[in-house]
Amino acid sequence: MKTQTYFRYIFSFVLVLLFAGKSLAQTADTTVSITVQGLCVMCKDRIEKAAKGKGVSFAEWSAETKLLKLTFNPKSTTLDKIENRIVAVGHDIGEKKANNAVYEDLPACCHYRDGSGEALMNGSSNGPLIQGVVLEENDKGAFKPLQGASVQWLGTTQGTVTNEQGVFSLHQHSGADQIVISYTGFKSDTIAINPQEAVMVVMAKNGTLQEVKVTARQRSLYISTTNAFRTQVMTEKELYKAACCNLSESFETNPSVDVSFTDAVTGSKQIQLLGLSGNYTQLTVENLPGPRGLATPMGLNYIPGTWVESIQLTKGAGSVANGFESIAGRINVEMKKPETAEKLYANVYVNSMGKTDINLNLAQKVGKQWSTELLLHDAFLYNNMDFNKDMYRDLPTGNLFTALNRWKYEGTNGWMTQFGAKVLTDRKVGGDMNFKANPHRGSTHMYGLGFNTDRYEGFAKIGYVFPEKKYQSIGLQLSGFDHKQDSYFGTTTYNAKQQNFYANLIYQSIINNTNHKFRTGLSYVHDKYHETLNAQHFQRTEAVPGAFFEYTYEYLTKFSVVAGIRADHNSLFGWFATPRVHLRYQPFSNTTVRLSVGRGQRTANIIAENTAVLVSARQFEILGTQNGKAYGLNPEVAWNKGISIDQKFKLFSRDASLGIDFFRNDFTQQVVVDMEDPRKTSFYNLDGKSYSNSFQTELNFSPLYKFDVRLAYRLFDVKSTYDGKLLEKPLLSRHRAFANLAYEKNGWKFDFTINYNSSKRIPSTASNPSALVQPTQSPDYVLMNAQISKTLSGKKPLEIYLGGENLGNYFQQNAIVDPMNPFGSYFDASLIWGPITGRMIYAGFRFKIK
Repeated sequence: MKTQTYFRYIFSFVLVLLFAGKSLAQTADTTVSITVQGLCVMCKDRIEKAAKGKGVSFAEWSAETKLLKLTFNPKSTTLDKIENRIVAVGHDIGEKKANNAVYEDLPACCHYRDGSGEALMNGSSNGPLIQGVVLEENDKGAFKPLQGASVQWLGTTQGTVTNEQGVFSLHQHSGADQIVISYTGFKSDTIAINPQEAVMVVMAKNGTLQEVKVTARQRSLYISTTNAFRTQVMTEKELYKAACCNLSESFETNPSVDVSFTDAVTGSKQIQLLGLSGNYTQLTVENLPGPRGLATPMGLNYIPGTWVESIQLTKGAGSVANGFESIAGRINVEMKKPETAEKLYANVYVNSMGKTDINLNLAQKVGKQWSTELLLHDAFLYNNMDFNKDMYRDLPTGNLFTALNRWKYEGTNGWMTQFGAKVLTDRKVGGDMNFKANPHRGSTHMYGLGFNTDRYEGFAKIGYVFPEKKYQSIGLQLSGFDHKQDSYFGTTTYNAKQQNFYANLIYQSIINNTNHKFRTGLSYVHDKYHETLNAQHFQRTEAVPGAFFEYTYEYLTKFSVVAGIRADHNSLFGWFATPRVHLRYQPFSNTTVRLSVGRGQRTANIIAENTAVLVSARQFEILGTQNGKAYGLNPEVAWNKGISIDQKFKLFSRDASLGIDFFRNDFTQQVVVDMEDPRKTSFYNLDGKSYSNSFQTELNFSPLYKFDVRLAYRLFDVKSTYDGKLLEKPLLSRHRAFANLAYEKNGWKFDFTINYNSSKRIPSTASNPSALVQPTQSPDYVLMNAQISKTLSGKKPLEIYLGGENLGNYFQQNAIVDPMNPFGSYFDASLIWGPITGRMIYAGFRFKIK
């Protein structure tokens, strides 16, 4: 009996297990993630609602990753059925494509296929980048990020959504200065935005928006984590950290770029990137050719700082769409736009040397679709300064005036046009403190130099976005200039003229979807040069037609590749190809790794790019052997390779970043500028090795609120073959350490920058008389700059500033070799390794009417 009872119990228990197992099998859920195409918060709601049908217990879609996380019961439904429901409402999943009619009925910001929705979400790349965070307050008064909140410019369809950290970023829409923040279950609110500051918005417990608190600020200098090109953006806020009278002074707070005088008399400045002179850095203005060719030595002075909205700095090879000349990198200057600039912006700057800059910007909207802008700049110095008491003016005196007028038309039918014209005149005289152009010019009674430059520029951009296929667009860029320069250096005369025309036709579209994009086009560059150096005449015409193709692939936010190639035909040098590849990989959300490799080619303008050697008794020797080429020399060709790692993290409970990059340039062809013989400067084709290695690490953090610290260290290893000997590049610091401190408090801004520069190799002067022999190495030195500014609040803000450069009053003694005999055999003002002016104090104000 007991045995039967036991069997009965066992049998019952087995039945229970069987039924329970069957029940468990029926209710066991499966969790998967699938990629669903979409863009905005409306896409998120639509996708999740379509997914949440029978058998689905959880569905969450991310606009940032495009991933939909699903939990469903496979006995109640199938993944195929869920996908079909999502596709039916207009969202593609892999090979499953939504019906075209359904897709077209989606709101404009949801159009993920053609790129138009993405354009609305991201806005114009020309507008300032606005950043902020949206948080939710819980019952305990703590804050947590709110993912998926909608952020949209008021009165437009342009917007974005917050990511998993509650963070959003979008470019400012033309004419808009307010954003609308909304989230399901909370009351929407409209907020005024300052492009220079990011906002923190707290969603309150009762479903309303609390008062907006400005607790985070847009960094004045940042690197995009989503761009395959490692582009460092310097905003207007960064430029305000220094006086920034012109482009040459815009990099004082940037550790990547060196700015130094080329000689002790002309006042010319040059930039250096990756250890190479500015000749190897492509300078563009809104993606059009900037000062180049004859304008190279003075070109940085030709772009006033008050005209600049932002600067984009890219190390290494750039995009093939922008040409073939980028070797060390590319600097693109974005000017202030007529549709977003202040109605009036006035700036006056005066320094202790007597140099004065007066700037006036005027902008006006003309109707609904037109806007115009007039930019005026006048810089003058009439005070003779001689810091080192060598009886030579440290800077030439005279006046530089430039004006720019531009117009922009934004149509409603896909057309956009902008055009403008610029005029510049530069009149300078330098040299001996008592020199006057009349009667001393051309005589050996007194040494002097002078520049008379006239430059006229014009540009136009015409763009069209196809209304039915907004992922397709076509644009035409046109520009041209006429540059004439008459100059003299003692008894040496250099007169030159350059006429340039540039055209670039760009067509861009997608391949199947926005993960595969391309742009292709045709370009044409035409330069006509006529130079006279004393009795020598150099004339050439370079016509370079070309074509390019660039493909971009993006996989979610983790990986992207940009591969481009262009083919060009130079009328002097024949056909050549320019391949370039850029890779970006994010193994983790806060880690970005980039690799790049590319070829660059340029024609050296050996006289204009080396006018510093004209301020000396050196003979100008050109060892070119091939007729029909520029000066008989080959073009310069180099391969650039680079790797960088950018890491974001928290330090002192605030955002911080660490960047490390290494770039190497290898020249296969180069025009060597050989100054190793103090009696001459020789120019000849490279015969041997020439390379540059550049390593840099940069740390940005904020130990206190509104207190930003930037620390950097850079190492250069740059060598070239001079007359069969591999030597270190002269007048270049191997080591540089940098620190910038910036603090804001109640409208006050304090900025301090310190630079350490290690010793530099000085070209040999051993064959000079013993009294005129220079050391072979310069000393190390430190430079310090500081500025204090105060913004007076109001509808018409006024900012006043006071600053100083070279506060330690360090300058190069004996900057000129044999200054008492300027017409002798040993006179040389080109061996400059440090500052030529001492401490300088400046003051000014900025006044704006928006």
